[in-house]
This record gives sequence, C-alpha cells and structure tokens, in this order.
Amino acid sequence: MSELSTLAERAWRIRRYALRMGEVQGQGYIGQALGYADVLAVAYGHALKYRADDPQWEGRDRFLLSHGHYAIAFYAALIEAGIIPESELETYGSDDSRLPMSGMATYTPGMEMSGGSLGQGLAIAVGIALGLRQKRNPAFVYNSMSDGELDEGSTWEAAMAASHHGLGNLVCIVDINNQQADGPSGHVMGFEPLADKWAAFGWHVQRVDGNDLPSVLAAFDAARTLRDAKPRVILADTLMGKGVPFLEQREKNHFIRVDPPEWQQAIAHLDQTRSEGVAR
Repeated sequence: MSELSTLAERAWRIRRYALRMGEVQGQGYIGQALGYADVLAVAYGHALKYRADDPQWEGRDRFLLSHGHYAIAFYAALIEAGIIPESELETYGSDDSRLPMSGMATYTPGMEMSGGSLGQGLAIAVGIALGLRQKRNPAFVYNSMSDGELDEGSTWEAAMAASHHGLGNLVCIVDINNQQADGPSGHVMGFEPLADKWAAFGWHVQRVDGNDLPSVLAAFDAARTLRDAKPRVILADTLMGKGVPFLEQREKNHFIRVDPPEWQQAIAHLDQTRSEGVAR
C-alpha cells in the first residue's frame, strides 16, 4: 500500500472515531473534525516525531491544539496514533473522562496545552520553540489554530515575535473553514489576503487544499525541510463536514446537533465511500 493510501485510511479512521465520539454526546464540533481529518492524518501519520508509549518523550515534536474545541478531532488522531486506547472513545465528554469536550493538558496524554481561549496557542508555541532552541533540542513545534483566531491581536503579536526571533523550528497550521460561532469568519473579521499578511510578518507561507492529501503531505514536508530561519505557516482550506454530504451542506455547522439515527447514517456513508475507493 502506498503512503498516500495509508494516510487516506488514517483520515477515514479519524473521521469515524470522531463520529463515534459525537454519537456519545449527540452533538459536538463534528464539522471541524471531519474537515480537519486529512491534516491530522498527515501530522500524526507522517510528519511528527513522537512515541506512543511515552507522550512526554523529550525528543518529541510538540503539537499544540490552540483551538481547544477541536478536541474531538484531536482525540481521534491520538487514538489513531496509539497514544490513547480506542476503548476510551466511549467516555468522551463524560465525568472523570480523559477526553473532555475542550482540550485540557492536565487530563489527556499527548495534549500539550489547555486550549479554547482562542488566540493563545501561537504565543505559547513561540515560547516553547525558543526554549527548545535554547536547549539545542531539534524538535519542531506545531501550532494548530482556527481562522477565527485570526481575529485576535495576540495571534499577530506572536507572529511578529516568531519572525523576529527567527524560529525556523515553528510551524503554524491555520484551518480555514470560514466558519465560527457568529457566522462566516470572513464576515466577522475579513482576513484576506491572508497569505500576503503572513508573508509581510516574515513567515514562509504555503496555502493548500486541506482536504487534498498530496498537497497537505507536500506542505508538511516543505515546512520541515526549508533551510532558513523563517517560521512556517500552512494555510489549509478545508470543508466543514467533509465526507458526509448532509453535514457538508448544513448552513450552520460550527456546532452540530445530530438526530440519533443520523450518526449511524453518517458512519455508514463513510464506510461506503471507503469501500468504493478500495474497489477502484
């Protein structure tokens, strides 16, 4: 099986795990999980250095989930990576679970920060990247954030600091799905031309279709192998609800409540499209 085929399988399982967790609570940030699965599949299936049995390994790459409400997607990726056992999936969002509905580092193995107060992750990533460089640790720091966080001044202060300090060990990934709680992100606060803005702040910029695995794979590889001191940003355009047509088409899908029969319909659709893909 080719690497791309393996990554496609990983992305399918991440989507399926997320739907199963969503079914536990009957609601959640499922649109984001389905849309971001390809990025997470490449991150944990190809790019990141980590040890599944030792999440605190000093040599690991750090992956910060600034958008803490994406935790359901991130847990699915951690399950796929073998850091969290699949058996814990059924505890999602429940009392005493290690999988709370918003990411918390004190609860979950592999969670590097407590996210959810949007706009904080990049500043934390800058500090970690500086610390790793000071210790001569060659690990990379990945900051994963939403396009809604582009509204926050702290994001741009951190972007300026990263460039000033020449943090070539820092990669920021922005999920551009153009949706936040108050409506389309571009309407709440216009952010285009986004690539030009990051470039003006001194970053190496790539903008890709975040649901096209070859493009995402190439972007991660380029970010790791670039030989200069610029921080790197991957702007990933994704489709909310990717892979489940009736969720893709919802006008408001920032936080989704799904009728009980629809969870199994969504999973069945994913399984069907996977089978059709394998048959081809």
